[in-house]
Amino acid sequence: MKTSRRSVVDPFIVMDVMEAARAAEEAGRHIIHMEVGQPSTGAPSKARAALAKAMEEGPLGYTVALGLPELRKAIAGLYKDWYGVDLDWQRVVITPGSSGAFILAFTALFDAGAKVGMGEPGYPSYRQILSAMNITPVGIQTQMENRLQPVPGEIPDGLDGMIVASPGNPSGTMLGREEMGALIKACHDKGIAFISDEIYHGIQYEGRAVTALELSDDVYVINSFSKFFSMTGWRIGWMVVPEDHVRVIERIAQNFFLCPPHASQVAALGALEARQECQQMVDVYGENRALMLETLPKIGFDKIAPPDGAFYIYADVSAYTEDSKAFCDEILEKAGVAVTPGVDFDQKRGAQMLRFSYARSTEDISEGLKRLEAFMAGR
Repeated sequence: MKTSRRSVVDPFIVMDVMEAARAAEEAGRHIIHMEVGQPSTGAPSKARAALAKAMEEGPLGYTVALGLPELRKAIAGLYKDWYGVDLDWQRVVITPGSSGAFILAFTALFDAGAKVGMGEPGYPSYRQILSAMNITPVGIQTQMENRLQPVPGEIPDGLDGMIVASPGNPSGTMLGREEMGALIKACHDKGIAFISDEIYHGIQYEGRAVTALELSDDVYVINSFSKFFSMTGWRIGWMVVPEDHVRVIERIAQNFFLCPPHASQVAALGALEARQECQQMVDVYGENRALMLETLPKIGFDKIAPPDGAFYIYADVSAYTEDSKAFCDEILEKAGVAVTPGVDFDQKRGAQMLRFSYARSTEDISEGLKRLEAFMAGR
């Protein structure tokens, strides 16, 4: 059978790196994982306990399409605790991971042929999901002096939408309140729909992340339980939309997904009561970040924008290679460390960049840095 033109999307290279690392481990090698943006810990204990209890009490069938009302209310409470935002819980939509939220948002906001801007480097699946929906992704080449975040003057004319991530992937850099506000205003002035990807909120080291909801109600905000709450495989996220978009999203969600996974929603409710446990994980990332920022420049990776949040460092390796994928393959083969090539995140400059994840244990990160140091010394 033929495949559609919209099915022609690029592979997510980090997944290929994960597979190569898995194959190396299967062959008996010990690999240090600095490639994947995934906490090494599992779901919080209260999340697991909540699900175990619910499974004993009865079947977990369909929920309403927008998600369990008690979970939506609890997430609205999170915005009050974290940001001081009084959020109407009925604007909260539970989704099958942030990926499901992006599919819903792009379907609700954009027709085929629309143009949506995003900073580069940036999360590659934005581009691929948009392309598969016959929407044109427009990359905006961000600059190191702006800490790899877009600025209003870089927003091109003719856009229908704009996606901003703070903290960003792969850079880990954040937008301050003034910078975020300027981007939102610039988009509003041009009639551009604004989508704020806030999946790494809660994982920050100096100051706090700013939610777009502090500045405007006329935005889409997307988040997930994957990162701060360490629930990547549970595929549970959420979005906050303007009041008059709730029914629009509900109709699409009813048909696309029926509902988010009931079991994951129950676990998410438990996770929201385990923020202290989750913060202990962030404290480990903080130790790892300090170790990375101290060590990487010493071994040759000194062109970076120091991350404010998330658990990544994005480094310019143009002094060593023009092919970051081949460089990653060499590091995996010779050092036993899996890292991610920048080609995932930036089509123009990614061949000269690497992303290092420090989401693992401090022991693993320390060992990985030792291996990288030996590799660079002998190269």
